[in-house]
Amino acid sequence: MRVSVVLCEHTMDRYDAVTEAARSVLDQTYDDVELVFVSDGNPEVYERFEADFGDREDVVTRCNDGNRGLLVSRNNGAEAASGDVVAFLDDDAVAHPEWIERLVATYEDDDAVAAGGRMAPIWVDGPVDFLPAEFYFLIGATYRGFGDGRDTPGEVRNTNGSNISFRRDVFLDLGGFDDEIGGRKGDKNLQGGETEVCARLQAEYGEGVSYVPDAKVGHKVFAYRTEPAWLLDRAFWQGYSKRGMQQFVPGSAEEEGDFLGKILGEYVPGRLAGLLRDPDATAAKQLVWLLVLTGVVGLGYLYGVVKWR
Repeated sequence: MRVSVVLCEHTMDRYDAVTEAARSVLDQTYDDVELVFVSDGNPEVYERFEADFGDREDVVTRCNDGNRGLLVSRNNGAEAASGDVVAFLDDDAVAHPEWIERLVATYEDDDAVAAGGRMAPIWVDGPVDFLPAEFYFLIGATYRGFGDGRDTPGEVRNTNGSNISFRRDVFLDLGGFDDEIGGRKGDKNLQGGETEVCARLQAEYGEGVSYVPDAKVGHKVFAYRTEPAWLLDRAFWQGYSKRGMQQFVPGSAEEEGDFLGKILGEYVPGRLAGLLRDPDATAAKQLVWLLVLTGVVGLGYLYGVVKWR
């Protein structure tokens, strides 16, 4: 089974990061891996990557005819791929050496149509002590409570877009990612391309994504992503996106609704009880931020209700 990993880039500012991501793909323990690199309309990025990696038989390079966006780039990469499975990795991510091997095992053993794994934070400038694990999705990492809190393999709606894969024929049959997500009505703040395509996967194939916790990818958390203002802004637009996605994927917010119930009914009381038993400054900060971020996501959702009415 050949696996094609699609990696996209649009700027030289992130070239060092994307080449690290590329090497993590090419250094997998699984042998039959193809790297498909797509430059999103930047000839300089394309030419530099072609010079660095283009002589390898396991690397395919493409350049869009203009800056088309991530979802278009990923679809173009999937079209250019030759693998039985197409996987997606972000330009600021680093794949565990056994990432592909563990995904392939799920395809072969469970006859999965899609599979993805865990996202772990890579704290570039050191971790922050105030961000609760329940909100790690803001920094592109697997959060506490994901998939009903399971830490074992099982079916989920979707995994993170930087650690998700599909049987290529299934992905192409679905038409790939809806490249209007984030562009509908000129709305650049709308996110959730993987949610939308996985909703169509469920509708047409009757299956979700097989979650493989041991198939790990690290996601770099740069200093600016730990600044309170950035996190609050991110939380607001996450809430807004949840509401926006409901317009295109009916019922897509059910999982988020269940998670909100866990926050209010389990995680907040549990953290509060822990503080009463053993007062701790870090735990107190995380509880405060858990409440604040929950509220900000809610505000973003309410804004979406008004805008998408």
